[in-house]
Amino acid sequence: MRIGHADVGAEKTRVVAAAIAPVHAEPRASSEQVTQSLAGHPVVVLEARDGWCRVRLGDGYEGWMHEGYLYSRAASAEGVRYSLGCTVRDAASGVERALPFGARVARDAGVVAGEAIEDSERQRRFPADGRAIAASAAKWFAGTSYQWGGLTPWGADCSGMVQAIFALHGVSLPRDARQQAELGSAIELAPDGWRAGDLLFFSERADGRITHVALVADSATLMHVAIGRGGFSVERLNQARDTYAVGLMGRLRSARRVL
Repeated sequence: MRIGHADVGAEKTRVVAAAIAPVHAEPRASSEQVTQSLAGHPVVVLEARDGWCRVRLGDGYEGWMHEGYLYSRAASAEGVRYSLGCTVRDAASGVERALPFGARVARDAGVVAGEAIEDSERQRRFPADGRAIAASAAKWFAGTSYQWGGLTPWGADCSGMVQAIFALHGVSLPRDARQQAELGSAIELAPDGWRAGDLLFFSERADGRITHVALVADSATLMHVAIGRGGFSVERLNQARDTYAVGLMGRLRSARRVL
């Protein structure tokens, strides 16, 4: 199976072969996972060192990925599809494997379970609409466990979920919450002014640096992936007895409308 690469110098552009490829802060497996890339996505290799590649992802994020996660050479970009969570069978080997939400699927790979769709269909089914985005977050990320640096329903952090679900709807966001907090326009912190698709940003730091993001479902409900909840959670702000939600709102620092 050979899938997608950006046309930015074939000798430096590689394609992720693994279902999920961790991107590390340093060129060693024991270092922090800062984000991930998924099967079929291109990466630009900026530097190679002892089996490790310093890569730039499509969203501009940089880090270290082991070359074992990459195809050995650039691959054809023709005919890729978008995974909504599927199992595929390789056309050449017949081997089956699961691919996460957001992976890219080669046209010659047979989908034996789940779904993979063409980009044209994705644009039709998943518009850049706040209510649709919130509904997709609830559908695909409900039950997701918290994982620092993760961005799929197999494990995600707060900004990874937000980036992935907006991408499904054709809206590109940067990777980290503090970067996302610089987008769009500021809105009031009062829930009455919020609407589905707005983003809320939080901090527990003395300097106020943003450390967490949540997605508004409606004026009284937000969704996020939080370590304090162990993963994906729906917070209903009108439940005054929920001490976690009360504490969370005490750390609210900004609200942004990005659509």
